[in-house]
Amino acid sequence: MFSKATANFVHQIDPEGSLIHVSRVNDSHKLVPMALVVKRNRVWFWQKPKYQPTDFTLSDLLLGDEVLRPGVSETDFLTYTGTYGNQLSGSLDAVAGPVNVTLEGSGTSHLESCFGQLKKQELDVKKLLCDSRKRLVDMEHVLVQQLEKRAEVLAVVKERILTTTPCSIKQTNKEQCIFQGLLGGLGLLGLLSNSFEVCVKDKSNREVDSDVSVEIPSGTVIAYSIMDLEIKKDGRYAVCLRANMTGGFESDSLSWSSDLDLNAVDGGIQELPLSALLNGSEEMDLSPLAELPGSTRRVFFEKLQETLRDRPALTSLQFVLEELCNGETLASENGKPSDGQEESLGAILDQPDSGNGHCGASAQLNAAYLLVSAMEELPDETLNLLSRSSREDLKASDMLMCRLKESSKPLSADTLPALLQDDQRFQLAERLLGSAKVTLTRDGGCLLAEKESQAGVLPLVLCLSIRGLTVLCSGPE
Repeated sequence: MFSKATANFVHQIDPEGSLIHVSRVNDSHKLVPMALVVKRNRVWFWQKPKYQPTDFTLSDLLLGDEVLRPGVSETDFLTYTGTYGNQLSGSLDAVAGPVNVTLEGSGTSHLESCFGQLKKQELDVKKLLCDSRKRLVDMEHVLVQQLEKRAEVLAVVKERILTTTPCSIKQTNKEQCIFQGLLGGLGLLGLLSNSFEVCVKDKSNREVDSDVSVEIPSGTVIAYSIMDLEIKKDGRYAVCLRANMTGGFESDSLSWSSDLDLNAVDGGIQELPLSALLNGSEEMDLSPLAELPGSTRRVFFEKLQETLRDRPALTSLQFVLEELCNGETLASENGKPSDGQEESLGAILDQPDSGNGHCGASAQLNAAYLLVSAMEELPDETLNLLSRSSREDLKASDMLMCRLKESSKPLSADTLPALLQDDQRFQLAERLLGSAKVTLTRDGGCLLAEKESQAGVLPLVLCLSIRGLTVLCSGPE
């Protein structure tokens, strides 16, 4: 709940900036100016890093007895109150083996965050550079020794946003579910919505009202920004002062690469033609999703479309799937393991440790993680359009993306999917691609597709998202 509230805050006031939302209240006291944060690169090159605050500051890491004392400026920031809500409903009739299943559900969710008057504290970077001149990093320090240097970077807290008075976060959920038959192993779907539970009775009605309020004390950090450190083998280091500079250890100068080798700079991606960029999706396999039972794919598709309307929920789902793929134990925000999510996820996928993906996760689990991580990278407008796209529109858009991958030349309008021959349907596809900075233009009997200069990876992740949703809503039931 705290993580969702802070994520909403950052998304509203600094959507394309450098602020990072605090996901755990327990990390607040660690995020002091000049504190060290471990930034970990992740599986897919477009994903934002994960951040783990540490118990150390830069002063603890440097050789010498002189303690660095950060200069800190403090200013009033803004007053913030946010209210977010959604209303969901749906039904399912399916056959799972010999058992008939009927499920109906509806629910509303309401999250209210009142952080009140906030203040900003900012590190005096000039003083830090002056005071730490000629100091060396202790390469034998326990934190340095325990880092996975091929994937992790050390960073320094530059600024932080704090509460100035006690404030509250309140979440209200109202759910009603009706089950008939035997419905087991809904772990993956349960990650998308808390409106479902395993039911083994012939018929069951469930109504749940929950009203949870959390009081946040004064001085709680809700967001912060960092500067990466570039550390040489001999302990010399530099602070990365520009936002687009990436730190790391000298021995790891070529540390992070993707299958597409597009990691170095956005410029490398910008230079690729649209067809070459889209062809990168061939390296990323979503086909295992087609191996899921038809009823599972259908419900997964529907719940994914609902989740696309709630970005914090989508982000949370991405982290859950990442932990499962990495073989980590799932934990809720209070540090306790969640109720059997990992076991139930294995049940619905019915692929325990197939070894086809990284860290022994099943191929279906890896494919679900790839799909959700691609979606999480998309802008809100694109997510909204995908959430409202029909199965037929998605299939037509998928065929269009395949055509664009096949050729860098203009397409003949005759090669368009039959559905897109209709002007209204074509305009929907035009809007969808336009939201990912790909411009579609019809010129006589030709169709031109051009990637905008600042498109980055958006066309690629849109292609993956459309492909994954199409796989889920296609195939035999």
